Amino acid sequence: MEEDRQAIRAAEERIRNKLALLPDQPGCYLMKNGDGKIIYVGKAKVLKNRVRSYFTGSHDAKTQRLVSEIRDFEYIVTSSNVEALILECNLIKKHSPRYNVLLKDDKSFPYIKITGDEHPRLEVTRKVVKDKGKYFGPYPNAYAAQETKKLLDRLYPLRKCRTLPDKVCLYYHMGQCLAPCEYPVDSETNARIVQEITRFLNGGHEQIKRDLTEKMHAAAGELNFERARELRDQIAHIDAVMQKQTINMADSVDRDVFGYAVDKGWMCVQILYMRQGKLIGRHTSTFPFYGEEYEDFISFITQFYSENPALPKEVLLPGRLAAAEQEGRKTASPASGEMPETAAISGEGGFAEPSDTAGSGFRELLASWLKVKVLQPRRGLKKQLVEMALDNARVALEEKFRLIERDEERSVHAAAGLGEWLGTGPVRRIEAFDNSNIQGTHPVSAMVVFTDGKPDRKEYRKYKIRTVEGPDDYGTMREVIRRRYERVLKEGLPLPDLVIVDGGRGQISAAVDVLENELGLSIPVGGLVKDAKHRTAQLIVGDPAEVVPLPRDSQEFYLLQRIQDEVHRFAVTFHREQRAKSMVASRLDTIPGIGEKRRKLLLKHFGSLRKIRDAGPEDFRPLGIGEKLAGEILRALRDEEEPAASGPDGG
Repeated sequence: MEEDRQAIRAAEERIRNKLALLPDQPGCYLMKNGDGKIIYVGKAKVLKNRVRSYFTGSHDAKTQRLVSEIRDFEYIVTSSNVEALILECNLIKKHSPRYNVLLKDDKSFPYIKITGDEHPRLEVTRKVVKDKGKYFGPYPNAYAAQETKKLLDRLYPLRKCRTLPDKVCLYYHMGQCLAPCEYPVDSETNARIVQEITRFLNGGHEQIKRDLTEKMHAAAGELNFERARELRDQIAHIDAVMQKQTINMADSVDRDVFGYAVDKGWMCVQILYMRQGKLIGRHTSTFPFYGEEYEDFISFITQFYSENPALPKEVLLPGRLAAAEQEGRKTASPASGEMPETAAISGEGGFAEPSDTAGSGFRELLASWLKVKVLQPRRGLKKQLVEMALDNARVALEEKFRLIERDEERSVHAAAGLGEWLGTGPVRRIEAFDNSNIQGTHPVSAMVVFTDGKPDRKEYRKYKIRTVEGPDDYGTMREVIRRRYERVLKEGLPLPDLVIVDGGRGQISAAVDVLENELGLSIPVGGLVKDAKHRTAQLIVGDPAEVVPLPRDSQEFYLLQRIQDEVHRFAVTFHREQRAKSMVASRLDTIPGIGEKRRKLLLKHFGSLRKIRDAGPEDFRPLGIGEKLAGEILRALRDEEEPAASGPDGG
């Protein structure tokens, strides 16, 4: 224990020394845990202000969870804020830090590509790379992309074969290929066809329809009815493939429209794809986030566009106010007549300090990096598009939580079925335990309760381990089981129908020994064993323990998975809270004249380190602390504060 305290103090001293050397320049910072692993990457307009803000002032629970694990940090200075944005994106991709928003490549959309070969051809691909090809899309599905490609193959005679054959093929005889395999095709001809296809895919199909219509009438006038019929069929194909969408813009501009929603520590980002002025599809990503919501939203966008050459002409973003209104927050909104239709950003820009009304600094960075228009619509159809994206994000997030609730309803039946598998009768109340420590430091345990298959959070309990020294999982289980059920017997609380421990035969034996031999209780005890990938693998019950052959796809097995995940989450969260409090306490311990008794007295009286720092010397008198010692306390705490930084913004 003493060695761990010394390690924490050494880490704090190392951080304190490095904070004093931070430069007043833009750059990226990398937060590390005790094992030297990078757990968070952030960018900063001024490194000194941003990084120091993590270690001063009070934070919300999510940021506190991050700060409690930081044991060291590094930083990289950049020459501009745009470089910092790009570097942050690359570092996140390289290290996949657990506290950063990570873009999951769970679904790739199809694109139409004109290859950059000497004799180019059309193909549908889901892989967008930086090469000499031209990309158009994304399309909502492969069918839409393939149909568009078939239409273009009929209209424009680019080569069709991946490898040039020795002689002409059927496409040449159908008039759909120039046959560069046998006949010379100059670069000007290829360039003209590529230009026509590009014009078509960029919204010029209406003009092409008019050109084809003129040719059709001319062919009919010359009595070339077969050619006129071919042209008529081509026009019909254009109408079929490029049919009107529910929403369309008259300007035929390619644009991506973003919206997001947050709730219960989760973020949902919705992307609406508009191509040639038409809404062709959408993409939804849902993930947990730990930083400031708007910065994490921008971080998602930077990862989304990194190494993607198929950029739209415009990107539409919500502002903080727009997102807040979608969440139902009470925020003031300026009169629409006082605002322009959009806020267009281009050129170099810096990071804006987070506020409720802007985000312009982030838009400037995106515009400067992507070299496209980044707009924040204030009114009109573009604002309606952003509101649609925001609404869709909110609905998708609500749907996620409704699905969880539906699963909980199924869990009621799963709890009844679990009793049948165990042969114990109805299993209405389940109490599950899990221990958490890192090499024996700050050992804690937690208990969650599920009633009729649903979590009963008011019944959850946390335990600080009192009698066990070092990483002794069996001893910890004995102490917690003893303390829990001694209290149950003493206060006449309801007994569970099943006790579940996170572990195998050793944990079960420890729990059964205490229940039966010390407390005289006969309660079924089960253990949840995990596989090599740390996933719930099987349930074992009894002493000696036997495997219960639950099907892996059954609702009973799914209920046990939820219980194991929930108790593990609860235990780990409690453990991190205790470590964070320990770091606060150790900061007070470094002040001469403050021992353990006074430290506890200060925290109990003021409530937090920030309130102690903000107090005046006279506020310490009720604690029996004079002006001299009070002045030393305030100087020690305020010396660590950076006036310009009121707390981390999620970086």
